[in-house]
Amino acid sequence: MINKAVIIAVSSVTAGGKTTIINELKKKMKSAKSLHFDDYDFEGEVEDFHQWVMNGADYNEWNLEPLKKDILKFKGDNETQYILLDYPFAYKNDLIKQFIDYAIFIDTPLDIAMARRVLRDMYNATGNEIREDMSFYLKYARIAYEEMLKTILPNSDYVIDGSMELDEIVKQIMNILKINYVSKTNECNS
Repeated sequence: MINKAVIIAVSSVTAGGKTTIINELKKKMKSAKSLHFDDYDFEGEVEDFHQWVMNGADYNEWNLEPLKKDILKFKGDNETQYILLDYPFAYKNDLIKQFIDYAIFIDTPLDIAMARRVLRDMYNATGNEIREDMSFYLKYARIAYEEMLKTILPNSDYVIDGSMELDEIVKQIMNILKINYVSKTNECNS
């Protein structure tokens, strides 16, 4: 028998806070497990995001079978109540969308995401390396961030302000899940 674990996909632009939020949710949610998109190497994985967006941004280009396999493994574990997906696509990938109960988009302003990414990924970078990265972002990478705001944000069930403090973001997600759990319980009892 397959477990009825609730699957929550959390999306945002790069450095928008997905992993930090997922890790904090895991601490607060009983019997929660997480899967992180960046931990996988997918067949068909896009290397040039600028060109991918220019070609129409096909979210099915990635073969997400390894992620699906792990989702099914967690669903087969009757002790898991929540599966938290650190996952950028919301409902846009046909293979994974069937499993998602809630898609939450963390709407982090691009300047905050950029600052976080530089602080996280370029801690030991030289000034020239940072300038080169900023130039690349402006010429090529920003289009992929904008694609997420144009496509993934409106494709999500809930949008949360990513400029808020971590505790407030986690509190809002917990409230969403609590409200939806109560609604589903009431529907089942009617």
